[in-house]
Amino acid sequence: MASASQIALVRHGQTEWSLNGRHTGRTDVSLTDQGREEARTAAALVQALEIDHVRTSPLARARETCELLNLSQPVTIDADLMEWDYGIYEGITTVEIRETVPTWTVWSQPCLNGETAADVAARVDRVIVTARASEGTTLIVAHGHVLRVLAARWLGLDPGAGRYFRLDTATVSLLGWERETPVILRWNTRGA
Repeated sequence: MASASQIALVRHGQTEWSLNGRHTGRTDVSLTDQGREEARTAAALVQALEIDHVRTSPLARARETCELLNLSQPVTIDADLMEWDYGIYEGITTVEIRETVPTWTVWSQPCLNGETAADVAARVDRVIVTARASEGTTLIVAHGHVLRVLAARWLGLDPGAGRYFRLDTATVSLLGWERETPVILRWNTRGA
């Protein structure tokens, strides 16, 4: 553990699918004009953090958000930061899924032909190991559910605990330490 390490999280800006509540895992959708503006607004918050390392999901919505943050550091594209693979639920809403599985949530029911919470946790655990081995602040630009699992795992919680961490588009969060205990220093902060 490198106690000087921190992780800053930025969820990508709004997309047409996030606006409509459609599960957007591996489908490579672009930001809306509003999403681009959200990313530009988040830039001041991110730049105030003195970022040392930058990692982003390979999906276009995350990469474009990262570009709009206007950072000078080199960016590492990291496939471990891709969004949860929703399988047969890709592109549909929770309301539509609940027409056939009334109590479904991504946290409590499987995504048929997709990933489990444990699969996502294994990916983000690798990201956390890399960030903790690095001095300074690692910025991660990715997606809502994968970042929520990452926060849970940073705290040493079960990946399903990510359900407790609402994360809006283009918000900034900060994971760090209180002495030797991993903590959330800031969560779901929107730029002005």
